[in-house]
Amino acid sequence: MSRLAALLLFTACSSPQFPSSFMFGASIAGFQVDPGCPTLPAAECEDRASDWYQLVSHPPEYDDLAANVSFEPLAHGPGHWELWEQDFERAKNELHLGALRLSLEWSRIFPTSTEGIEGYDALKAVADAAALAKYHAMFAKLKSLGLKPLVTLNHYTLPLWVHDGAACHKDLSTCARRGWLDAARTEAEIAKYAGFVAREFGGEVDLWATENEPFAVVLPGYLFPSADRVNPPGLSYKYAEVKQVLVALVEAHAKMYDAVKAADTVDADGDGKSAEVGLVYATVPMRPKDAAKTIDQKAAQNLFYLYNTVFLDAVAKGDLDATLSGRATHREDLAHRLDWLGVNYYTPLTVSGTETASFPLLSPLTNFDPIALMSGPLYVDDPKGLYEVLVGLKDRYALPLIVTENGTAVDDATDSANKVPSWIVRHLGWLDRARQQGADVRGFFYWTLMDNYEWNHGMSMRMGLYAVDPMDAAKARVKRPAVDVYGRIAEQSGVPKDLATQYPISEQ
Repeated sequence: MSRLAALLLFTACSSPQFPSSFMFGASIAGFQVDPGCPTLPAAECEDRASDWYQLVSHPPEYDDLAANVSFEPLAHGPGHWELWEQDFERAKNELHLGALRLSLEWSRIFPTSTEGIEGYDALKAVADAAALAKYHAMFAKLKSLGLKPLVTLNHYTLPLWVHDGAACHKDLSTCARRGWLDAARTEAEIAKYAGFVAREFGGEVDLWATENEPFAVVLPGYLFPSADRVNPPGLSYKYAEVKQVLVALVEAHAKMYDAVKAADTVDADGDGKSAEVGLVYATVPMRPKDAAKTIDQKAAQNLFYLYNTVFLDAVAKGDLDATLSGRATHREDLAHRLDWLGVNYYTPLTVSGTETASFPLLSPLTNFDPIALMSGPLYVDDPKGLYEVLVGLKDRYALPLIVTENGTAVDDATDSANKVPSWIVRHLGWLDRARQQGADVRGFFYWTLMDNYEWNHGMSMRMGLYAVDPMDAAKARVKRPAVDVYGRIAEQSGVPKDLATQYPISEQ
């Protein structure tokens, strides 16, 4: 593209406008928003049957993770399990959104094992009736408000009857319920759950996501738990297990996809499609620390392959690199298991290479050389990276894309009121430029609606459009400045000129 053409494109995109069908939304996840109810009993409000509840409740098996996990009481959460109607009304009436991404919690619906139980009627007999009723009520409220639900089936958490993370953290060789390492069992049971909820809620939901960020289960669960992210069982440098878990998550997605497509036969929104099934994946641009150094370039390429390519190639193309060797085998039973792809984008990573194995992130895990080293803080303000990700995914997979998460942490005491509004406007600007380059991007969902229990960070990482004081017994929602800005954008289905002028979309 010539410099003149690039300048004209930049000018055309400086005040982005989107079609009426474009979804503006926000994303939440059940485990993160449900607990902390003002008046409901904690045993009802908290999902106590999951491996994540077990982790943050701090059993002694997890003592060694105290440097990485806040172990903050779940009572400090935002209490969405009780306040959901108010939250939905804010999303519609104040933010003017057209969609909301939320998750179903497997362990809420099936707190006890479904092994040996087959068929919808038999499963319904053992499902938690109160949980089903609550989810039905939520979907009815969303419909009444004109909010389209995008439903994630598995947002990290596993039922305790599937995964005893504490026991596996203590001794992986002897624990009885090993989650994704019990591949055949877990794949079968999660596909059964997916098929059940697709039939149960198919008249209310058409847009399904099987898994959220599967590599964020693999990396901080079995390779490199850190203060940035831990996932049960929180084990370090389990190289064989990394490969096994990655393959199990690929297989599970394919089985869940097939189960949902078979079970959801009702067109809930009248668009002629009964179920569109995708996957939510965290995509990360990899920038060599020194672009002039071949070793840094190679390290960035290697890490990009591991993070961004292995899983998606398997479920989109059927090309599975089960050994993480850089060599894939084609499997048609995995191919074409995506109707759309959810893109979570926050930040790029800066990568440098080394010839030694001082930090064995890749070398012992693969045949790659050099190994990759990462540096840099979370949530680097780099909206151009979203453009790079979307165009790259368009070129490689030619799928409809939805930005299912994008956002940044907020410190109300020190950050400018312009931080999040600027973030939103400039990321939408680069998103629109990706659309101009042919990327079929159909929606943008901000992470997140209100401050939530941000996994191992507890309530310390504030990312909500609405602030929630964890010590406030009422869990009142307080608008941050971004609410009015994002609300204007969503209401107009585009960035108003004054906002585009205030927060210019630069080339950087």
